[in-house]
Amino acid sequence: MGAIQNPHYQVIGQMFKSDYHWLCTSVSRALGCPHSAQDIASETFVRVLALADPLAIREPRALLTTIARRLVYEGWRRQDLERAYIESLALAPTPVHASPEERALVVEALLAADRLLNGLSAKARAAFLYHQLDGLTYSEIGQLLGVSTSRVQQYMADAFKRCYQAMAEA
Repeated sequence: MGAIQNPHYQVIGQMFKSDYHWLCTSVSRALGCPHSAQDIASETFVRVLALADPLAIREPRALLTTIARRLVYEGWRRQDLERAYIESLALAPTPVHASPEERALVVEALLAADRLLNGLSAKARAAFLYHQLDGLTYSEIGQLLGVSTSRVQQYMADAFKRCYQAMAEA
């Protein structure tokens, strides 16, 4: 069966024709940039193409809005992480001048870590990062976070569980 005849593609094609301009306008209002809005709208439809059953979509505009909003938030989060990385380079005792490629790789790694730890409490994320990046002991982390050492152990168990799950999925 060719791509043109596939009913999934026909449904998404019709949705694209009827809602792409509307989505661009909606996202453009939020971002203030029509070019970024077009990128977000296009990526939104790419995500819709990846859905298991596009025929089950009951409220296309609600779905498109949700996906686009998530993409906007992901972009803002990426900018925040990139900005924090650049600031940390500027604060290094010896100047570090990362190439654009190195920056991109580090930002991608930071985003992957952020996604991995997403869903953990702020204290659990902080505990994991203090331990992994700063090499702090559980008791030191507990003092910093104002929690018991056994609570830090629970945070670490939760974080390591997420790491193992991600490795199993990969």
